[in-house]
Amino acid sequence: MPNRKSIFLAKLSIFFIALLQSIHCQGDVNGVAKADSLFAQENYKEAMELYVSNYQSGLYSPAMLLKMAFISEGMGDKEKATLYLSKYYDLVPNNQIISKIKDLTGQNTLHGFEVSDSGRFLLLLVDYKEYIVGGLAFLLILSLLAVWWTGRSSDSRVSYWPSFFLLILLFLSNNFLQGPRTGLITNSPTYVVSKPTAGGSIVERIEPGHRVKIKSSKDIWYEVEWKNKEAYIKKDHITRL
Repeated sequence: MPNRKSIFLAKLSIFFIALLQSIHCQGDVNGVAKADSLFAQENYKEAMELYVSNYQSGLYSPAMLLKMAFISEGMGDKEKATLYLSKYYDLVPNNQIISKIKDLTGQNTLHGFEVSDSGRFLLLLVDYKEYIVGGLAFLLILSLLAVWWTGRSSDSRVSYWPSFFLLILLFLSNNFLQGPRTGLITNSPTYVVSKPTAGGSIVERIEPGHRVKIKSSKDIWYEVEWKNKEAYIKKDHITRL
């Protein structure tokens, strides 16, 4: 009769391997090195095409976003430059970026760029997500090896709880460790309303450049957080970051 411990370990290993295959890795970024080389040679148009391809695939870095913003501004596309800088701010929040966005949009005051201490901590975790997932995966491997080694002796009592705990942490980190969903106001004028209907009262009329946290989606509307209150904005007035 097959050893029940061996069967359990085999099933857990198969699940673990399947989980690892789903882990998103940003290390394999196609064409970024070539794009950086083109950027250094001031071949901005060709570099931008490669950068955009990776950006649309969800593969980017803060440095790449700054280069994309620089190229877009040089081409006179202030809207795109603002978009890339706002995405950069999601990764590396700082006051210099806010000042630059104000210059690009002609705004004196921008809302939605405030980041709390807890928000900064979350961004830090998201930034190091690959290392966190990799570290948990390594610990899980060690835990599985310990289970196998302990299970070799029929007199030994095997505890599966550490492996289960690490597996749950790995699953949660890989699938749910992400920053808040944010969007950039890109249409003028944009109306912030109290309800997702044409009859909703107007809370405020705003111009492009403001950043909002997207809480949910309802038909043609996004439910957003505006000045610490719930409100609604039409989807075609927001570009997701």
